[in-house]
Amino acid sequence: MSGPCSYDRPRRIRRGAALTLFLAGVLATGAVTGTWSDEAAGAAAPTAPDGKASRAHAPASAFADREAVERAASEAVEDGKSGAQAAADVVSRSGDRWSAIYTPGQFEDFQEQLGGAYVGVGLWVRQADDGRIEVSRVQSDSPAARAGIARGDRLRAVDGHPTLDTPVTEVVSRLRGVAPDGSRASAAAAGTPVSLDLQRGARRWTATVHRTRLSSRNVVTDHPDGVHGPTRVKVGAFAKGTGKAVRRAVRHASPRHGLLLDLRGNTGGLVTEAVTTASAFLDGGLVATYDVRGSQRALYAERGGNTRVPLVVLVDGGTMSAAELLAGALQDRGRAVVVGSPTFGKGSVQMPSRLPDGSVAELTVGHYRTPSGRTVDDAGITPDLVVGHGAEKRARTVLSGLGGGA
Repeated sequence: MSGPCSYDRPRRIRRGAALTLFLAGVLATGAVTGTWSDEAAGAAAPTAPDGKASRAHAPASAFADREAVERAASEAVEDGKSGAQAAADVVSRSGDRWSAIYTPGQFEDFQEQLGGAYVGVGLWVRQADDGRIEVSRVQSDSPAARAGIARGDRLRAVDGHPTLDTPVTEVVSRLRGVAPDGSRASAAAAGTPVSLDLQRGARRWTATVHRTRLSSRNVVTDHPDGVHGPTRVKVGAFAKGTGKAVRRAVRHASPRHGLLLDLRGNTGGLVTEAVTTASAFLDGGLVATYDVRGSQRALYAERGGNTRVPLVVLVDGGTMSAAELLAGALQDRGRAVVVGSPTFGKGSVQMPSRLPDGSVAELTVGHYRTPSGRTVDDAGITPDLVVGHGAEKRARTVLSGLGGGA
């Protein structure tokens, strides 16, 4: 099974089928715990298993050796042990920050999350450099949101199991109620409880929430100043269908009032969806380049995008992976003014492959660059206008100056 993952996670895995380019962004850093948590993902585990196997301060250039991973998995299976665990041990020792190992059940759950529906609590989580798990996103009107959980909260334990230095994939599995063997059939049903040990600053508390069936609404379009003001499009993650939803919004945006594309807190997702989104604003041309073990590849926008509507892109430190690819492309191509704070800096490419026991290894194989050749990994995207507090207000001012005013 070859081919870089197209989202930070492939859509549906089939034996012998190549998986699309996948920049594990949301995954490796934003595991969804209940919401889909990229591409992206949820239900107690959506962003998808972030699967960040490495810990703090691992060099961004570290790559796990595919042959070593596959050999360890094969030997473990022959000895009657877990191939996924053996592979995960190799990845952890490699220092590769973004490679991840998924049991068959974990990977299938992730694919379901990318499709926009899952059973969970509505949390996205990621692993900080100190090994602690923190909430990166909370889905509105979800069990987690109703319990008062907020972005930035620390998730210290799930059902009594500490999360410190625990791979995000494992944390997400516990949130979803998946058994240690990771079998899909063992996933907890809607209505089952899960106990969360949380921390916000000096405050620590425990909340019991009940999993439910959730749908990810990754694109929200509104007009905060009324129909005679700019269109605001908030993209939470690049799941299946995100690109088409953005293109619909762009078609209805007024060239006079402009469009504000909000990518703050977007942990990534399917690269193909990010490219489709770029196509909504570009008339063809380069979106990004990437390499797979030294072999250079390129991603191009489709022709026919709306190049007339004034565009400002909002980003922050939670903008990652495929979202950074999009922001960098629009910035380099001179299509948008980027406003906000520097982005996360996740620009590596992962390629998925099946292991002997049916688990999936997503291993780093290269990095992507913006159209001008800028490296995103560790560096992130620096906005044209760096603004912290009040970034959206400044973005509207910039948009007005571009001709997108009321």
